[in-house]
Amino acid sequence: MSARRRWLYRIGAIGFAVFLLAVWQLLAMLEVISPLFFPSPSRSFAELWSQIVSGRIWEPFSQTVVRMFYGWLLASVLGVGLGALIAGSRISRQLFTPTLEFLRPMPASAIIPVAILAFGLTNKMSTAVIAFGSIWPVLLAAVQGFSSVEPRLLEVADAMRMNVWDRFRKVSLPSAMPDILAGARVGLAIALILAVVTEMQASLPGLGQSILMAQRSYRTPELYAGVVMLGVIGFGASMLLQWIERCILRWRSVQ
Repeated sequence: MSARRRWLYRIGAIGFAVFLLAVWQLLAMLEVISPLFFPSPSRSFAELWSQIVSGRIWEPFSQTVVRMFYGWLLASVLGVGLGALIAGSRISRQLFTPTLEFLRPMPASAIIPVAILAFGLTNKMSTAVIAFGSIWPVLLAAVQGFSSVEPRLLEVADAMRMNVWDRFRKVSLPSAMPDILAGARVGLAIALILAVVTEMQASLPGLGQSILMAQRSYRTPELYAGVVMLGVIGFGASMLLQWIERCILRWRSVQ
C-alpha cells in the first residue's frame, strides 16, 4: 500500500470518528434522550480531562491495565504450551480434547462465583477468570499453527538431529507465530472485557468499579469518561500488539 493511500485511509478514519462525535453532540443538544442519561461529548470529555489533570483517573486506569495484562499473559503462555502439546502428540490430543471441548463453550463470567470461592475477592480471582476466558483464542490458534508446520522443515530438523527444545524454538514456534499472534490479539480484547466484568462483580478497584459507581449515582459524564478510557486501553493495546507482530514477523514482508 502506498504512503498516499495510507494517509487517505487515516484521514477517512479520523473524519468518520469526528462525524460520530458530531451526531452524538447534536442528539444530546436536541435532548432526544434525557441529558441525565445521555450527556453530550463536550461534558463527557470535560469530565475526562478533569480526571486526567487531577490524577483521579490514573489509579483505576493502571489497575485495570495490570489486571488485564497479567490475565492475558497467563492465558497466552498456557495456550501456547497446551497448543504445542496437543498438536505434537496424538495421545495428548486424545486425552485433553474432550475436557477442553467441554470447557471452551462455558462463559467465563459463569466461573466468577467459583473463582471467588477459590480465591476470594482478590486479584488472583480476577486473573484466573481473565486467563480462563482469554486462553481459547490463543489455544486454538496455537494448535492450528503447530499443526501446519511445513513437513520439510521438520525433516530438516530431524536431519540436523535437533533435540526437542531446539526443534520447538527454531522450527515449530517461528512457523506457528503468525497464528499465535492472531489468537493473542483476540484474547487481549477478551481480557479487557473480563477485567472490567470482574471489577464490577467483585468490587475490585479499577475502571469497571468506577463506571459501576458512577452509574449507580447517576454521574453519567463520569461514566462515559470511564468508557472512553476503556476504549483508549483497548485501542492502545491492539496497536502495541500489532507493532510487536510487525517486528517479530518482519521476515514475512520480505518473502
